[in-house]
Amino acid sequence: MFEETTLSSTQKIDAHQHFWQISRGDYAWMTEEVADIRHDTLPADLAPLIKAQGIDGTIVVQAADTVSETEFLLSLAEATPFIKGVVGWVDLEADTVLETLSRLSQNPWFKGIRPMLQDIEETRWIARPKVIEALEQVTEMGLRLDALITPRHLDVVAEIAQALPDLPIVIDHCAKPEIASTKEPGTVWRNEMARLAKCPNVMCKISGLANEAGPDWNVGQLKPTVDHVLQVFGPTRLMWGSDWPVLNLAGHYEGWHTVAEQLLSQLTPDEKIAIFGGTAQHFYGLEQRS
Repeated sequence: MFEETTLSSTQKIDAHQHFWQISRGDYAWMTEEVADIRHDTLPADLAPLIKAQGIDGTIVVQAADTVSETEFLLSLAEATPFIKGVVGWVDLEADTVLETLSRLSQNPWFKGIRPMLQDIEETRWIARPKVIEALEQVTEMGLRLDALITPRHLDVVAEIAQALPDLPIVIDHCAKPEIASTKEPGTVWRNEMARLAKCPNVMCKISGLANEAGPDWNVGQLKPTVDHVLQVFGPTRLMWGSDWPVLNLAGHYEGWHTVAEQLLSQLTPDEKIAIFGGTAQHFYGLEQRS
């Protein structure tokens, strides 16, 4: 599925951002620890930020484990030209999962799903037989899987990628390496990411790293992580995302975009085009949108 393609027009894409409306009541994770972003965040708030960075469109990713939030994001996509796709949530263990996936798939902006694996105590939950059956349906419908994981999940996600070779998977936030106290992401993370990269159906997002690094993050702190995913995945299997507005807990949109450009400054123009748009267009099927 991921052979290199030439798109008729390559746009600059933010492959990972969020919107929310607090009054909807979906966001139980918004405690006092994230008070700075616990307010409505909608397309009008992001529009000037992406315009300033020359970004043409975005992929909006779920931030709550409800189908109703996914439907809310799809309604925003219908009304917002710069939203190019929505990654939503469904209950992969529900008896009605096939019905729900079929209904959501009728919407052209619905591109894939993201179970909130990082918040599930059972590391191997995604390998449960019923979940595997649901992921087989995701594959058959031409949808994708965003993997919101931490390093403890790398082994099982590699198993899933090998068991379902036709399921497109993207690793969010480089699997959240533990780099808050050191710039070195660790041997286990390095080895497991290299193993994942051997699966041709797996890609990776350069996103969320500012939040993982903590206060006063900088290019030097993030460079070992980005250099490693560049080495094992290659530019055509990497995509850039802001993780905005979660990003605002650790920085701001312009700053992260600038640092990302610095981290990728050694690449060729075509390689940069891939990471800042082409890979996301291909992975999410954006070239098929009208």
